[in-house]
Amino acid sequence: MPLARSLSMTSLNGLPQWEDEDLPVEDLLLFEVSWEVTNKVGGIYTVIQTKAKITADEWGENYFLVGPYFEHNVKTQVEACEPPNPAVKKAMDTMKSQGCQVFFGRWLIEGSPYVLLFDIGSAAWNLDKWKGEFWDVSNIGIPFHDREANDAVIFGSLTAWFLKELSCQFDDKPNIIAHFHEWQAGVGLILSRSQKLPVATIFTTHATLLGRYLCAANIDFYNNLDQFDIDKEAGERQIYHRYCMERASVHCAHVFTTVSQITAIEAEHMLKRNPDVVTPNGLNIKKFSAMHEFQNLHSMYKARIQEFIRGHFYGHLDFSLEKTLFFFIAGRYEFSNKGADMFLEALSRLNFLLRVHKTDVTVVVFFIMPAKTNNFNVETLKGQAVRKQLWDTAQSVKEKFGKKLYNALLKGEIPDLNKILDRDDITIMKRAIFSTQRHCLPPVTTHNMIDDGNDPILNTIRRIGLFNNRTDRVKVILHPEFLSSTSPLLPLDYEEFVRGCHLGVFPSYYEPWGYTPAECTVMGIPSVTTNLSGFGCFMQEHVADPAAYGIYIVDRRFRSPDESCNQLTQFLYGFCQQSRRQRIIQRNRTERLSDLLDWRYLGRYYMHARHLALSRTFPDKFEMEPSAPPKTEGFRYPRPSSVPPSPSVSQHSSPHQSEGEDEDEDERYDEDEEAERDRQNIKSPFSLGVLPQGKKKQHGEYRN
Repeated sequence: MPLARSLSMTSLNGLPQWEDEDLPVEDLLLFEVSWEVTNKVGGIYTVIQTKAKITADEWGENYFLVGPYFEHNVKTQVEACEPPNPAVKKAMDTMKSQGCQVFFGRWLIEGSPYVLLFDIGSAAWNLDKWKGEFWDVSNIGIPFHDREANDAVIFGSLTAWFLKELSCQFDDKPNIIAHFHEWQAGVGLILSRSQKLPVATIFTTHATLLGRYLCAANIDFYNNLDQFDIDKEAGERQIYHRYCMERASVHCAHVFTTVSQITAIEAEHMLKRNPDVVTPNGLNIKKFSAMHEFQNLHSMYKARIQEFIRGHFYGHLDFSLEKTLFFFIAGRYEFSNKGADMFLEALSRLNFLLRVHKTDVTVVVFFIMPAKTNNFNVETLKGQAVRKQLWDTAQSVKEKFGKKLYNALLKGEIPDLNKILDRDDITIMKRAIFSTQRHCLPPVTTHNMIDDGNDPILNTIRRIGLFNNRTDRVKVILHPEFLSSTSPLLPLDYEEFVRGCHLGVFPSYYEPWGYTPAECTVMGIPSVTTNLSGFGCFMQEHVADPAAYGIYIVDRRFRSPDESCNQLTQFLYGFCQQSRRQRIIQRNRTERLSDLLDWRYLGRYYMHARHLALSRTFPDKFEMEPSAPPKTEGFRYPRPSSVPPSPSVSQHSSPHQSEGEDEDEDERYDEDEEAERDRQNIKSPFSLGVLPQGKKKQHGEYRN
């Protein structure tokens, strides 16, 4: 047996480094398999899309993403090209010669990774045969009516077939790492292992199937993790075969990973295996050249949202937009899992507090959650038309006024302001005012909802009575469609909309990671999350005082729902009490946390998983240095020195703080000093560059 070589976490020429002379480094290939490659379904798409650049930087031409072929996606996202690797091309040609359609190209995202896409439809004639083969190796039967599971079998069989054709060309040398995401891709992993292919396998679960179903059923999930009869629960929900596919994938993989500690605990009980590595989800962080450009973007997009509000609330616009805060919740329409139920209850209590204290702050809350609709409702469209008509009227009157003023000033006169507007101008303005009269309340939804009588958000709004009355300090707008810059109502993309808001609220009960608050953080927008989300737990681990940095973490694990709702209400009320300067300071701090979420830092956990898979699959060739997996702990952002030492975290106990208090805070706050301290508290991103000759880092040196 040849001597095993030590794997280093350092990269040489973009690839992992070892010393085995028999295996050139450029021969190692990485395949990442997911149903969401070029195919946006949920958060896994974001993981793969944003991680592509850091992985492509590491692996270069040897990195390939594998997914399903959908023509509408490929036309807009993929540039066709020939495979650069002759072994990959030969494997594709073999499959094509037997009737399978395989597409190859570059995915037009940052990093431009290669993608290998299988046409599920072209191979559907093999379904019965492949289901039989899958039964033979796993004893898992797939019902004929479950189209998603059937597609997973076809996709997995094609993936395993490709890996077999590829590995046959390497004479059993350990040249391939295959990383599978979620149960839809897991069949390929199970078949690869059953055929004993020389492939190092990794399986990542982003959320357990059964966990998502149980939480959606309003069950006290986290306090009863060890009490569930797993088989019974999966069977009752008619997902037993899917659950078996997921569990088999987990146990067949050489390395099993999850995206957060909270999901690791869940996987231990639901899937009966502890993850080998936790791989937190990151983002590509784009730092702006101007130090405070993100603040300027907030101001610009806030003005665009204010324009929409002027139209939506025409005739009822008796509140100051300068003292209006924009809150929002966004994501899949999972009423309980995403915390929309608790958010609405907290809004009802917040409305009461703001009215009791007679505050002049108004809160407009957006629910961006897609549901079934049949187009915009007439009242919402009319509002934007009325707003535009008023704007045109004001512009025409302003133009006539300006000309008269200009001519008077040229003559050296101060015009009589009572005569500068003639009777026609007054008439036009009166007609414009009459057009803003409204005989109904501003709508709580922008679209005509299908089956609105059974819609959980609308039913809760009816129960708590938040109908956008004049006396309400909390106004609600349900936008049951993803945002788009081409919308006639709110012409903003999601990122632009987030930047224009003041606070994102995501009090989720089931959230394995939580990209929505993470995206808020990198854009410098404070957010509310929970200690049941992977993101919330990650921030608790890294930040000594998350609320001071604009990350409000609601305790939903060790409190009753009513206590959690009260805590959320206090967070929201405290945020409403902040002065404009306090919010600016907080946004500066929030944006500085973005370094924590950069793939340049978090990509190391995926690197560790790959090296661990190599050492387990081919122990005679690869050997890990004896050390624990990389830890996310090891440093914490300290409590900012400018925050008063009290649990309220910059929030005053009375609704009206004194000018003196605000001045004291101004004196304590030194942004440059705080920013420099924060920069020193986060380690430098792990470098993927070439090492100087003669220097070799051993695995484990990069740890905090």
